[in-house]
Amino acid sequence: MSHFLLFIFIFICISCLLVISHATNSGFSVELIHRDSLRSPLYNPTQTQFQRNFNVVHRSINRANYFYKKLSSTKNNLGSYMPSDNGGQYLMGYSVGTPPFKVYGIVDTGSNLNWLQCKPCNPCYNQTSPIFDPSKSSSYKNIPCSSKTCKSMENTSCSYRRDACQYTLDYGHGTYTNGDLSVETFTLDTASGSFVSFPKIVMGCGHNNGNSMYNGPSSGIIGFGNGDTSLIKQLGSSIGGKFSYCLIDDYNSKSKRSSKLSFGDDAIVSGDNVVSTPMVKMIGNFTKDNYFVTMKAFSVGNKRIKYKGFKRVWTNASTDNIIIDSGTPICILPHRVYYRMESVIKKMVKLPRFKDPTGIFPLCYNTTSKQNFPPITAHFKGGDVKLDSRGSFYSLDKGVECFAFRPYKNGLGIFGNLAQVNHLVGYDLNKNIVSFKPMDCTKY
Repeated sequence: MSHFLLFIFIFICISCLLVISHATNSGFSVELIHRDSLRSPLYNPTQTQFQRNFNVVHRSINRANYFYKKLSSTKNNLGSYMPSDNGGQYLMGYSVGTPPFKVYGIVDTGSNLNWLQCKPCNPCYNQTSPIFDPSKSSSYKNIPCSSKTCKSMENTSCSYRRDACQYTLDYGHGTYTNGDLSVETFTLDTASGSFVSFPKIVMGCGHNNGNSMYNGPSSGIIGFGNGDTSLIKQLGSSIGGKFSYCLIDDYNSKSKRSSKLSFGDDAIVSGDNVVSTPMVKMIGNFTKDNYFVTMKAFSVGNKRIKYKGFKRVWTNASTDNIIIDSGTPICILPHRVYYRMESVIKKMVKLPRFKDPTGIFPLCYNTTSKQNFPPITAHFKGGDVKLDSRGSFYSLDKGVECFAFRPYKNGLGIFGNLAQVNHLVGYDLNKNIVSFKPMDCTKY
């Protein structure tokens, strides 16, 4: 028995050293899973390619509506409007608690508070994977009402009977989450096969949640925004304020490949052909928590089209500000910019048009090759980023290619994740820059 206990002791020590060494290491990477890839727990084998693409555009439109309502709101409420329905675009597996309990969260650069469904839960949305039970975790702790964290956060209230700080995010349309604000240990499985743990991460433990937008295996949201409660801000100095991702073209892919999400020194974007653009610091509701950059123009082939949206209602806004967002699939452009680009493409591309009977895809062609289309270049402040052909035109169905941009009448601009395909995209929150480097992300 003594030998067995010694073995257990050595095993625990090695495990602890492994966690500590990786937690203090210069960087690490994890798997980032596209919701429609074969590796995704949300993959639906009964859906056709057309249906998946229809959902992509539908999510993009809802996401744009979400941002516009947020940006136009005079309320100081970060959770009053519905985000993208059907649960976002990319997922990350992680573990919460001690012992670690595996869950899947939706990675969202447009959200801050990390939250997940917790037992007891009444009502709950239909989560098909096991639900986290905080009573079985030795590292779980509710945040008291008197804490600075509770007092500094919006959308919180107090349960004085339990001295527990409670959060509420009401997205509208019957979509909401309410529960205890807490601290818990997050553990990430790294791409190298090890793991890294971070104690005392502030999160929402949702005991009252509703709507079908999160139905499925996903447990909730992992906030990658620029606000104080996001996972990125909470990891802080341990990752040097840096994260990056390299998105492969696995939308509609038959392979089981996945994209990569990196932190710390592993997230540094360097070498040849790197373009960096400064983040724009915004003042006002919601804007300070998202990533804004300056867009000067787009080019279709050699035809340059000036980017100009509408003057926004918030302070310190410019008409050339655009949101860079991982949760919006296609690029959303002010309608005047979009229609100028569409007009140029129509003149340059001599292929038969495909007319979508649903009317949701405005510009599509009958072709089997993306080589028939002019290159699209985004001209940021600081440099130019040439989009991968798979990020500017996407396959609606077999033999049909569609322009991966869409107009928005209220002047809103979102640089979506399709435009970021096959680029290493790095965020440095200390230097306040976003960097792009063209790359075959299947080899990254």
